[in-house]
Amino acid sequence: MSYLESLRVFVRVSELGSITSGGRDLRLTPAVASKRIKELEARLGVRLFNRTTRKLTQTEIGRDFYDHARRVITALEDAEAAVSGLSGRPRGTIRVTAPLGVGRRLIAPLSREFAEDYPEISINLRLSDRRVDILEDQIDMAFVLGHLPESSLKQRKIMEAPRVLAASPDYLARRGSPRQPEDLKAHDCLLLRYPRSPEYFWTLQTPEGGLRLDLSGRLDSDDASVLVDWALAGAGLVNRPRFELARHLESGALVEVLAETPPLPAVFACLYPHRRQQDPKIRLFADYMVRACKAAVSRGAS
Repeated sequence: MSYLESLRVFVRVSELGSITSGGRDLRLTPAVASKRIKELEARLGVRLFNRTTRKLTQTEIGRDFYDHARRVITALEDAEAAVSGLSGRPRGTIRVTAPLGVGRRLIAPLSREFAEDYPEISINLRLSDRRVDILEDQIDMAFVLGHLPESSLKQRKIMEAPRVLAASPDYLARRGSPRQPEDLKAHDCLLLRYPRSPEYFWTLQTPEGGLRLDLSGRLDSDDASVLVDWALAGAGLVNRPRFELARHLESGALVEVLAETPPLPAVFACLYPHRRQQDPKIRLFADYMVRACKAAVSRGAS
């Protein structure tokens, strides 16, 4: 078992590029993770990583060994999943990723409730508004909010998520309310910006069809929740799914604008590799979260 655990550590350190990150992902201290790597290198009689004070890189042998080790771990996970299904007691760890805003308000609390109901399953949740490579990062399930690209991944749609443009009453008192889509070009638009971001532009629904507006703003962030905080503080207009802003719209802290030409809706869905749908714990988690997310949004829990 020690050898298999060392293989697990080696694989995750290789994928995450850091002993600290790889150890944390497996809930190990950096010291323990480092020890596992050293034990594996001693057993094999080779160096798997080149280490400096700032960087960790695989050796040529390490890169080749990773391909074999990854297949071993994948086969082991598949075997464990098969046994788990036969026993009727799903167990193990599920690696999950989700956008920051919806992740904090929705996925995180629902994951905690799931873990309480199924104590033999652990949830490893990572939140980020950046797009992740599910296969490369070995993610079991990713929740996405936006446009779903063509993909070889299994997709389970949770719901359509209408978007809304909104700003604080203070901002609108100072700058006026936009009356037509083109007016947005004269306003401070709060943009979600990161490499391959889907929101360098906004697309609004008009009677003539979708209207793409290339916008600029003095404030942008790679964290959508920051954009909402800025909008609440009167810094500009924000474009987010309605369920994310529902409580602020109900309280009057934010006011909807251009309601007749809203942004194109987002899709709220979960994605996972096709082979993972055979894993009982993944199917169980997916079914649970689809139901729970719909119920939470319908009652305004977000």
